[in-house]
Amino acid sequence: MKIAKRIGFTTSLPVEVILAAGHIPIDLNNCFITQNPAQNIVLAEQSGFPRNICAWIKGNYIAALNSGLDMVLGVIQGDCSNTHSILNLMQETGMPVYHFSFPPQRDYALLDSEICRLEQHFEVDRIASTKVKHRLDKIRQKLIYLDELTWKHRLVSGAENHYWLVNSSDFWGNPDFYEEELDSFIRLVQNRDPLPTRMRLGYIGVPPIFKDLYDVIGKLGGDVVFNEVQRQFAMPDMADDLVEQYLRFTYPYSVFERLADIQQELQQREIDGIIGYNQSFCHLQIDNILLKKHIDLPFLTLEGDQPDEIDPRTLLRLESFFEVHSS
Repeated sequence: MKIAKRIGFTTSLPVEVILAAGHIPIDLNNCFITQNPAQNIVLAEQSGFPRNICAWIKGNYIAALNSGLDMVLGVIQGDCSNTHSILNLMQETGMPVYHFSFPPQRDYALLDSEICRLEQHFEVDRIASTKVKHRLDKIRQKLIYLDELTWKHRLVSGAENHYWLVNSSDFWGNPDFYEEELDSFIRLVQNRDPLPTRMRLGYIGVPPIFKDLYDVIGKLGGDVVFNEVQRQFAMPDMADDLVEQYLRFTYPYSVFERLADIQQELQQREIDGIIGYNQSFCHLQIDNILLKKHIDLPFLTLEGDQPDEIDPRTLLRLESFFEVHSS
């Protein structure tokens, strides 16, 4: 009998392949932020990580060592360049590692070759991966509906939307259980009264490291009705073909693919303003320059560093933003 292995990964990739092989996918970002994130940062810096390295990188490294993993898949093209180095550190500890790359441009043949290589590594074929994809697509359809309950019907808050979408990167390692809990949540919210009318915000950028950002936004009179990257983890632009689906996934490609998706959603969701989140020491801060240039809406750029509550300076900037732009 084949033993299921615990496979950690550094950002969303074709999780269908891992599941087709009978293994358990684990998003290291979700492990880091739900374990003891502040302590993980301390442990990483005690092991030699410098202060001016992204907290997610440090946290993912410690999470990988403390989560009983059998292997780590690192996305070395299409995410953070620091992944190269933490894979080297993990390999030094004896952890088996694997390098996965999204092509710099949306190129079908290149991505197909990379997914084939991943399938060969896990000894599965495209038929098996596609079968799992069809299974996951049933869950993703429900997440699309949950997203509509957020922006169209106002039955789901921005924080709840974030929670369910961000966890669709690995489906908690157990798609069946994830779907059962999702079904229960959807049944619950369908009986709610719509949330009060507030400033409709778009959240752009990687998921926040702040513990209380959505709560603070709510107290100030706003609500997030568009979580950009979290929504992309749920693969909203589904295709029958596995490769095509991951070509439509905007996060690994250029800022211009992201911008096209963002612009469409901002118009459809009637967004009033933007919270553009950047992680300290992240290259995506540069992309934010172009996003801010091309989005003609009130735009507040926030920067987060440590996994903690919002600091007084960031709170003051949020308060000022709402004071000026909320009606």
